[in-house]
Amino acid sequence: MTAKTAATPGRKKASSLFREAESFSSFSVNDIEKAKEFYGQTLGLEVKETPEGLELHTEDNTVFLYPKPNHTPASFTVLNFHVDDIEAAVDELNSLGVNLEHYNLPDIKTNERGIARGPHGPTIAWFKDPAGNILSVLQER
Repeated sequence: MTAKTAATPGRKKASSLFREAESFSSFSVNDIEKAKEFYGQTLGLEVKETPEGLELHTEDNTVFLYPKPNHTPASFTVLNFHVDDIEAAVDELNSLGVNLEHYNLPDIKTNERGIARGPHGPTIAWFKDPAGNILSVLQER
């Protein structure tokens, strides 16, 4: 079956399988022990070890981290944390020794604290895990 066949307009019914299935996201890391320490001890998330990797548990989500020897960090944000106060979140990250990313791009500019306050979207600050994956804290306007 080709992608075109699967998306044929003559299809009569949308699948309910995916709407009803539990889902989770995942991404790779190059060192599972460093990831466990960072996500569990530094960020304070509940971390569960499995034979295949790590499960990160937040209030309403599970994210799976798996080891990959030839890991290459994504060039985009892989995990976002909604916060009520971006300033307090940045202060806490700084106190934990986490460095914020700084951008001076045409469409993304951060201030001296690493916080982007663009005309649209949330106020956001980016940081990286030990594997170089990009994470963020963001506050809705």
